[in-house]
Amino acid sequence: MSSGNSSPGDSTTPCKGGATSSADKQKEKARVSRTSLILWHAHQNDAAAVRKLLEEDQSLVHARDYDNRTPLHVASLHGWIDVAKCLIEYGADVNAQDRWKNTPLADAEGAKKFNMMELLNAHGGLSYGQNGSHFEPKPVPPPLPNKCDWEIDPSELDFSSSAIIGKGSFGEILKAYWRGTPVAIKRILPSLSDDRLVIQDFRHEVNLLVKLRHPNIVQFLGAVTERKPLMLITEYLRGGDLHKYLKEKGALSPSTAVNFALDIARGMAYLHNEPNVIIHRDLKPRNVLLVNSSADHLKVGDFGLSKLIKVQNSHDVYKMTGETGSCEYLVSNCSFM
Repeated sequence: MSSGNSSPGDSTTPCKGGATSSADKQKEKARVSRTSLILWHAHQNDAAAVRKLLEEDQSLVHARDYDNRTPLHVASLHGWIDVAKCLIEYGADVNAQDRWKNTPLADAEGAKKFNMMELLNAHGGLSYGQNGSHFEPKPVPPPLPNKCDWEIDPSELDFSSSAIIGKGSFGEILKAYWRGTPVAIKRILPSLSDDRLVIQDFRHEVNLLVKLRHPNIVQFLGAVTERKPLMLITEYLRGGDLHKYLKEKGALSPSTAVNFALDIARGMAYLHNEPNVIIHRDLKPRNVLLVNSSADHLKVGDFGLSKLIKVQNSHDVYKMTGETGSCEYLVSNCSFM
C-alpha cells in the first residue's frame, strides 16, 4: 500500500489532498480503536482503564458502537457501578438512546440491576425504549418500502484481511470488518444463491435473529438480502466455539462448568420466553461461542434450524423429533424444552 509520502530520491512534491486524506484515515482508525477500547473496558468492569482513556480524551464518554450503544449502556446492563460513576463524572448522557431507543436505565431495569437503577435515577435517568417502563408518545413512522434498518450495503463490508472461521454445507463464515469493527459474516455459496430452499432457510434465520437481544445470545447486526451473495452479519466473538475450547482444555473445573451452564441456560431461558418461543433444535458445543479467550462469558448462536412457535399458555407442548439437529446432542436439546 502506498504511504502517500515521497521517497528521499523523489523530487515530486506529494499531493496535499492525498496527504490530508491519509492523515484523516489515520485519525479515523485511531478514533475507532479508542472507541472499541472504552466499550471493551466498560464491558470488563475496568473502571481504572475507563478513567485513563477519558483523561486522555473526554469525548470518548459519548462513544457509540455499531448498535449506537454508549459505554454507559454497557455498564448499566451489567450493573458495573464504579464504571457508571466514572462515566457520569465525565459527562455521560444518562438518557442516550441506542439503536432500539433504549436508555441506560431501561437496560438496567431489563437486567434487574437495582443498584444501577438507583444511581441512574439519582442523575435524572429516564426509562425509555423497548426494555423501558416508559414509552415515547411519538408515533413510529412506517419503514421505507423494501428497506429496513438492518439491511447492510455490501460496499460497507471490508474483506481485505478476512479469514475463514467456519464452513458448512450452504456456505462459509468469515471474520471481516464492517465500518471498522470486526464482525462474523455467514456468506451463502454463490452456487446456492438461487436455490429456493436455501434462500428460504436464510430468510428464516434472519427473521428470527432480528427479534433477539440478550447478553447470552450472539448479537445480530444486519444482513445482505437484496444482492448476491446473501450474507448474515453478527458480532465477532474472539474466543471461538465451546467445542474447540473443550478439545484444547479438557475437563472443566466444577466452578467453570457451573458458570458455563448458567450462561447457556440464561440464553435458552430468554429464547423460551412467552408468547414467542424460539426452539433452538441444534444446541451443541459448536453452536456456543466464547466472548474472549479467558472464557468468562458464553453466548448461544447459529439459529439456522431454530423454530418460532406461538405459545397460548404455559402448558403448551412442542414435540421435537430426532429428525432435526445433531443426533448426538438430542438429549441436551430436549432438556431445554
